[in-house]
Amino acid sequence: MQNSLASKVLSRKSTKAVLFLACLGPLAAIIWPFIRGYTLANPLEFIQHATGDWALRFLVITLTITPLRQLLHLPELIRFRRMFGLFAFFYACLHFTTYLWFDKLFDAHEIWKDVYKRPFITVGFLAFTLLIPLAITSTAGWIRRLGGRRWRILHRAIYISAVCGVIHYYWQVKSAVIRPLTYAAIVGLLLAWRVGEWLLRRRRTAHANAAVPRPTPLKVSQ
Repeated sequence: MQNSLASKVLSRKSTKAVLFLACLGPLAAIIWPFIRGYTLANPLEFIQHATGDWALRFLVITLTITPLRQLLHLPELIRFRRMFGLFAFFYACLHFTTYLWFDKLFDAHEIWKDVYKRPFITVGFLAFTLLIPLAITSTAGWIRRLGGRRWRILHRAIYISAVCGVIHYYWQVKSAVIRPLTYAAIVGLLLAWRVGEWLLRRRRTAHANAAVPRPTPLKVSQ
């Protein structure tokens, strides 16, 4: 009964609209202190940390959709995976833009020097770069062009991006590591789930193949 009700709620168009507005909530929270004229000790750091945090949070939320829909028997959850993934990319874009614009003033030489010499910038840049093709190919049209199998292989890069994002965060904060370690634990669990699911599928396939009787070779009479 509860699953039936949850399925109905998740299937409504209004639910997706409400979640979309909720996903914009963090952006409103970031902008609000500037609208109200509040004094911030380091406005740039505030924006960078907030946008980076939410990019990583939305990555984690996106990765939890598949385990949750299987554990809760709610296939309708898949409707929201693309939206959460695109919001992860959106906040990652804001995070990266604040670095390019306010921190480096679009100085290409300084940016590439940072990417080359500062490991946490290198890993963060890789995490963001991996999200670009995933965002571009997130539409149904691209699934048809690439084919389901190739599309799924490409979109597994989200796990690499999440791992790189966690490493970027951990190396950046240096001492206050509780939050990045929490993200690391969650991403680690989600990766373990995916690997376990893959191994289980392989075992089932192997058992199914072993159960199929092999044809008896024909004897050729002399």
